[in-house]
Amino acid sequence: MKRALRAFSTVLIVAGLLLIADAGITLAWQEPVSALMARIQQDKLAGQLEEIEQAAPTPVQRRALAALPSQRRRVAFLARAARSDAEEGEPIGRIEIPRIDADFVVVQGTDAATLRKGPGHYPDTTFPGLRGTVAIAGHRTTYGAPFRNVDELRRGDRVVVAMPYGRFTYAVQGTKIVPPSAVWVTRDVGYDRLVLSACHPLYSAAERIIVFARLERTEPRGAAVQAAGSRNERERAASG
Repeated sequence: MKRALRAFSTVLIVAGLLLIADAGITLAWQEPVSALMARIQQDKLAGQLEEIEQAAPTPVQRRALAALPSQRRRVAFLARAARSDAEEGEPIGRIEIPRIDADFVVVQGTDAATLRKGPGHYPDTTFPGLRGTVAIAGHRTTYGAPFRNVDELRRGDRVVVAMPYGRFTYAVQGTKIVPPSAVWVTRDVGYDRLVLSACHPLYSAAERIIVFARLERTEPRGAAVQAAGSRNERERAASG
């Protein structure tokens, strides 16, 4: 009986030390168990996103792209198609924030299960390449904590959202602390912008920290570039 009690006491002590260690790591960095789970999910999502980026447009899409006269309109066409095809919990693009060393695959949706995979795009907001506000939410202390340090972003810092059809660079305008009910932050304004949302302060969901950024540059990618090349070749052939 004494040996059993000593063994049980040892187990309790070890468990207590592990809990203390977990709490310490969470305070200093992020919750380690959920961070590992998120890393596994992100690796899987990265592979899925690469497949999406390499997928060729359908014959109907190729004909439509070939008829469009500008890169902006081709990017918008592909953005509408991507938004229409986006499914809850599936990868849609990647967000890069150099100032805070963040680089994560973005998924469609903001429910609890989806945000465990990575930053999530608000389905009610538009996609990069279309007019309006793009909004993305992310955790700060769990599941990879993609937005842990968004409070360090300053005016002029760059945020890049890389979609299969384009790379969009936004310049931070500022941040604001709002209640969770402040749905106005995702509304459209008179220009194309990006909104990042996360719980605030750390270890609490009492408020939200919102980062506002304005679209600064668009660089076509994938099918948008390929369609432009094909159109230019046809125009040169017709003129020569």
